[in-house]
Amino acid sequence: MGQKVNPISNRLGVIRGWDSNWYGGKKYGDTLLEDSKLRKYLNVRLAKSSVSRIVIERTMKLITITVCTSRPGLIIGKGGSEVDKLKEELKKITDKDVQINIYEVKRPELDAQIVASTIARQIEGKIAYRRAVKMAVASTMRAGAEGIKVQISGRLNGAEMARSEMFKEGRTPLHTLRADIDYALVEAHTKVGVIGVKVWICRGEVYGKRDLAPQYTSNQKESRGAASNGAPRRGGFRKPKNNR
Repeated sequence: MGQKVNPISNRLGVIRGWDSNWYGGKKYGDTLLEDSKLRKYLNVRLAKSSVSRIVIERTMKLITITVCTSRPGLIIGKGGSEVDKLKEELKKITDKDVQINIYEVKRPELDAQIVASTIARQIEGKIAYRRAVKMAVASTMRAGAEGIKVQISGRLNGAEMARSEMFKEGRTPLHTLRADIDYALVEAHTKVGVIGVKVWICRGEVYGKRDLAPQYTSNQKESRGAASNGAPRRGGFRKPKNNR
């Protein structure tokens, strides 16, 4: 079963927290739809900013959106101008006040979403898919990953019949719930059709308890304040120590 299910959903509540943190009550459906619209808009708007994850937290009158990215400067802009503009755009989607926090991913080579997006953009740029994948695999293993698996599916090299190719290095134990495995699926749109890129990255094993709802803003001030005052940005992933 571990080979079939999404590794992130399989670990929710065990070593992985949720991307939406709020209580919906009777308006659960409307709130979920609004979250989907916010994420869809942000993913399109920040397509070139290497966005890894978008975490949404809600209170009665405020929506706090945390954007995890490896290129925070592109989102923040000069003096926080881009963040302010983005905030005004998001207010057209929701009727609540919006606060945006930027969380820097310091080791993007260990983030499945960023790695998959990089491979997909290279394929769209007419770089040979094997070369793009091998470069990504080598970079991820050098960054300290225990293993990586990449699957490319579609009309590879413009072939008439679609096929899939798998590239593996190291270990990716999908059945082991304590294994910190990140997963992402990104589509590359080419002239011959859509090519799917799936990436699994094993970042070690988690022993003991993990905070499933990390406070991204604990080391930062509000959006533009974090950029202008040079507050430290937390990010990246550390390989957990074996305490046994």
